[in-house]
Amino acid sequence: MKLLTYALFLAGSLQLTAADWPQFRGAAANALGGDAGLPSKLDVKNITWAIDLPGRGLSSPIIVGDRLFVTCSSGPKQERLHVICLNALSGAKLWERQFWATGRTIAHEKTCVAAPTPASDGKHVFAVFSSNDLVCLDLDGNLQWLRGLMSDYPNAGNSLGMSSSLIVADGALVVMSENDSDSFTAGIDVKTGVNRWKLERPKMANWTSPALIRSASGATQVLIQSGKGLAALDPATGRTVWNFAGGASTIPSSTVADGIVFVPSGGITALEPSADGSAPKQLWKSGQLSPSTASPVVLNKRVYTINNAGVLTCGDAANGNRLWQLRLKGPFSATPVASGNFLYCVNEKGVLQVVDTTAAEGAVVSELDFGKTVLGTPSIAHKSLYVRADGKIWKVGASPARLQ
Repeated sequence: MKLLTYALFLAGSLQLTAADWPQFRGAAANALGGDAGLPSKLDVKNITWAIDLPGRGLSSPIIVGDRLFVTCSSGPKQERLHVICLNALSGAKLWERQFWATGRTIAHEKTCVAAPTPASDGKHVFAVFSSNDLVCLDLDGNLQWLRGLMSDYPNAGNSLGMSSSLIVADGALVVMSENDSDSFTAGIDVKTGVNRWKLERPKMANWTSPALIRSASGATQVLIQSGKGLAALDPATGRTVWNFAGGASTIPSSTVADGIVFVPSGGITALEPSADGSAPKQLWKSGQLSPSTASPVVLNKRVYTINNAGVLTCGDAANGNRLWQLRLKGPFSATPVASGNFLYCVNEKGVLQVVDTTAAEGAVVSELDFGKTVLGTPSIAHKSLYVRADGKIWKVGASPARLQ
């Protein structure tokens, strides 16, 4: 095992708060920003700052306190890997660290090596790339450990590029490296970078990301999705607590609301986990709520999905009945994020559309065109929306400021 580890950690590191956005789709991995005070009527005057980034990137920015972390890949073969820390309030660069990829950097032209979103436990930032290079830094950019997972597992990869994001639970960094050959998900000890556990997974390309759920006893479980279905794991041991074998998508990921799991399976399938660890109860399945690339979002007891035609569908979370549909300007790769009663949907052309979900049939109340291709999911913190594209990141907030 090729592992470089440092034993010392900062004593005064920041701790996560409810206002942070520490991983893909936020703290609860459900794309909800709460009633964050994010404005719904947006135009170019709401862009607080815009900062140039090196190379390419689909990963979402993550925010811990007043620090924003984002990954990029550059070079002729995207072999140079970047982890960048910005001041989330001003956009000023605090530090940047660069690494050479040790694994394969082959990726479909639509994606890139910096596709997976990093994660933080409030003390460290963990970044993984499509090359299966995994890096742990403290919040000041000091290297704690690194792993070349493709050196450890040479057949772990696919010809289109990896994009499953990281998640942290109970001191374990959950890394999905699921592919057509050496397919696995591992729980990595956050302090040492050593495997706590490693599970063999279905041998098929998979681009979904983990989700989180709390059991009836209050224990945190990690939800791992593949084409075969969905498994709930104990993050400390990797033990499978329960399993849904009804099949699922390999692109949009599951989400959780009020203890119910909404799985992209046959459209959307709603599962209620059992208290005794037996197979979950299927509450309903609806083919009318079928998502395409973007993951489902559950807001105010309504399920929202976007299909491959750019149609936003609203369904009742209690029974899956379709309530209304609204055609947006598509297509979409990014998952919508929510604040208050509004969905913030940015399409591949870089047009952000703000949808009022309380309107009878849904209504677009404002649009903001960033003028660049956007494939990554936005993030919410500091009453602001953070949107990134290849070579650029924007902060959109309530206080208009001059565009930099």
